[in-house]
Amino acid sequence: MSSSDPRRRIEDMLEQVLRIESHIAGLGLETFRANALAQDAVERCLERICEAARKIGDMLDERHPDVDFANLRRFGSILRHDYGDVDVEIIWNVAIDRLPLLKEACRAELER
Repeated sequence: MSSSDPRRRIEDMLEQVLRIESHIAGLGLETFRANALAQDAVERCLERICEAARKIGDMLDERHPDVDFANLRRFGSILRHDYGDVDVEIIWNVAIDRLPLLKEACRAELER
């Protein structure tokens, strides 16, 4: 399976979601805010997710509109280029509110 294979990219995204869940398990926002290591780990996993979504392109956009893959692809650019402007609370909210939708979509795609 090539690294450009969409299935592989979906597996990559799911793996990164699971890593993020592990990194933030048992943390609340304030604990996360005070933990630079957890912040860095989550941001790096998000960068990987966004890159995988970028490489997949728009093939999942219509099947999973609740994930908002277009925004996810743009978010990767922000994480890479405007990292100084990224608020910790935004990272937290993405991890808590948005990643469960991505996880569900990835699992659904892998079952197809």
